[in-house]
Amino acid sequence: MTTVGIVGAGHIGSALAKGLVDRGYRVVISNSRGPDTLTDLVAELGDNATAATSTDAAAAGDFVIVTIPLKALDQVPVEPLAGKIVIDTNNYYWERDGHIAVLDDKGATVTGLLQAHLPDAKVAKGFNHIPAASILTDGVPAGTEGRRALATASDFAEAAQLVTDLYDEFGFDAVNIGPLADSWRVERDQPAYRALYTRDELVANLDLAVR
Repeated sequence: MTTVGIVGAGHIGSALAKGLVDRGYRVVISNSRGPDTLTDLVAELGDNATAATSTDAAAAGDFVIVTIPLKALDQVPVEPLAGKIVIDTNNYYWERDGHIAVLDDKGATVTGLLQAHLPDAKVAKGFNHIPAASILTDGVPAGTEGRRALATASDFAEAAQLVTDLYDEFGFDAVNIGPLADSWRVERDQPAYRALYTRDELVANLDLAVR
């Protein structure tokens, strides 16, 4: 059984935890307040979910999902994630995170910042442009007309493929944007952000992005 570490237990982290457990994964989930605060969530998720510290969740995962406010990026443990695929769901909300000059100046991407923080990990963007509630409700079998598509990006082909495979398991088509340098095309305020698009529609709206 594959174990997924989840760093962050907010709306997206909790939705992904439920979806993963329902699909036969083991989940080790953490938050900034400590595992004792996740008792109810873990009880709801069932026997294949446990709570841990962020460091222990990162160490336990065969791959790891980071889903925290961007302002807390420097709290993501580094050493336990070396060599692992890390899926980044984060978005930049300056109203919440404070202004980050390198993002305001378009000199970096959100997921690129996590990759820089985790130089020995293989980071991929995933599940960042879909509302948390839709993660568990919008998915449909492959081939269904109008199937929603989600984007990924990574500097590592195997990381992008993992996200692509997860999207399919959750009922979504995938669009690979390419390297993290181009992942801004699906960040906040771009045409593809949070809208419900089929694969062709998502590709078209990624092409409309302006930096």
